[in-house]
Amino acid sequence: MSNYVDYNQKIDYVFKIVLIGDSAVGKSQLLARFARNEFTVDSKATIGVEFQTKTLAMHNKTVKAQIWDTAGQESTFCVCSFLGCFFSSLRYRAVTSAYYRGAVGAMLVYDMTKRQSFDHMTRWLEELRGHADKRIIIMLIGNKCDLGSLRAVPAEDAKEFAQRENLFFMETSALEATNVETAFLTMLTEIYRIISKRTLAGNDESDENSGAFKGTRILVPSQEQNSEKKGCCM
Repeated sequence: MSNYVDYNQKIDYVFKIVLIGDSAVGKSQLLARFARNEFTVDSKATIGVEFQTKTLAMHNKTVKAQIWDTAGQESTFCVCSFLGCFFSSLRYRAVTSAYYRGAVGAMLVYDMTKRQSFDHMTRWLEELRGHADKRIIIMLIGNKCDLGSLRAVPAEDAKEFAQRENLFFMETSALEATNVETAFLTMLTEIYRIISKRTLAGNDESDENSGAFKGTRILVPSQEQNSEKKGCCM
C-alpha cells in the first residue's frame, strides 16, 4: 500500500510522469484531482507546460511523483508562413524533447465521449515513443466515464488498442474521482517495482539513495502480461 507523507521528508526517488492527449480531454483535471483532490468546473485550457508533485510512501521509501501536464494543441497547429512554420517546428521539437526527457511514466488521455480524441491516440503514442525512453511505462486513460450516456468510445475498443500496444488501461472520472488515484498509484507502483527489482539484483545504476530516477534506467519486461487492466465499470 502507498500512503501520503510529509513533503519535508527525505526523498528516495523522483518519478516523472507526463500527461499526453488532445486539448479538453481532462488532463489538467486528472492532475488536480490526484495532486490536490480538486476539480474545477470552469477550468481553462492549459497554456504551455505545468507540473505538480505528490509525495508518497512506498514500501518504506519516500517517492515524489512529478507529474507534467501540457496543452494538447502543439502537434496540430502550425504558423502558416514558411519561415514561421520552420521556426515553430524547431521550437516545438525543443519543447517536446524537454517535456519527455527523464519521464519514466506516461498517461495517454482521451475523452470517452469524443471519438476523435481516441482516434488521435495512435499519433500521440508515436510521438511519445519517438521522444521518450523506449522502456517508459504507458497507461491508456479513458476519462469522463461519468458521462456514460454520451459514450462514443466502447471500452472494448480501448482495451483492444491497449492490448495491441502493450499498454495499461483504465477508465476514469476526474469529476467523480473514479479510478484517478488508482490509475496513478498503479503506474507508480509498477515503476517502483521495476527499480526495486534492479536494486535487489545489486545493479549499481539504480542508486536508490540518489533522490532521482531517470527513464533510461528502467528495464521493463513485456507489458503484455499487464495489458488487461481495470476499467471504470470494474
